[in-house]
Amino acid sequence: MSNNRPVALITGSSSGIGAATARRLSERGYNVVINYSRSAEAAEQVAAECEALGAETLVQQANVAEDAHCRALADSALERWGRIDALVNNAGTTRFCAHENLEGLSAQDFQDLYAVNTVGAYQMVRAVAPAMQAAGTGSVVNVASIAGVMGFGSSIAYAASKGALITMTKSLARALGPAIRVNAVCPGFVRGSWLAEGLGEKRYTAMIERLEANSPLARVCTPEDVAESIAYFAAGAGITTGETLLLDAGMHLGRM
Repeated sequence: MSNNRPVALITGSSSGIGAATARRLSERGYNVVINYSRSAEAAEQVAAECEALGAETLVQQANVAEDAHCRALADSALERWGRIDALVNNAGTTRFCAHENLEGLSAQDFQDLYAVNTVGAYQMVRAVAPAMQAAGTGSVVNVASIAGVMGFGSSIAYAASKGALITMTKSLARALGPAIRVNAVCPGFVRGSWLAEGLGEKRYTAMIERLEANSPLARVCTPEDVAESIAYFAAGAGITTGETLLLDAGMHLGRM
């Protein structure tokens, strides 16, 4: 096993954006840690796809809301390859609830979403930071959301957790430089099963049509679109830290 290739640890990478990122970084010459919470079979399939692209892979179950799991992920990568060059905090969860339905969310809902979307990302950074600092270089990419910028999305709790992640990105960028760069991407609506299942097929299709009609680029994100921007921050952008990149086809601008 080679330790000459850089190593990327990607949370929540058995499907969607995480899987697309694992494939893209494999193409860019990385070995990759594929993390899953429930779907072992899907994670193994992603690993096989990455190996076909030339990567060595490590597949490991972990719930990023658990600090011990985060540390175990980092330790496994270091034991296997002796380095962690990039961390992609992609694991996320939500609860679908109309924003005007204030009775639809409980304090526990907020705590559950923050535990994964915000605290989990923090715990993962803490787990990998010593190795990156010892190496003198490293990149963290937090997968936030346009919901954290604009205040909409699947629920108020989700938007709030992603807004907190964006703020935390700036704090960590200040705290961890110069060795570690920390940036965030903020996808808008992303095609895929996660939103299709959460919204229902009819609402999902209608949302795509509305967004395509009202965004300057007349399209919505794919997981591969997001993965390309993550790879830019992970493997390039050497002078950039603390930034938040909106990936919504210009939807936040609206049309005249």
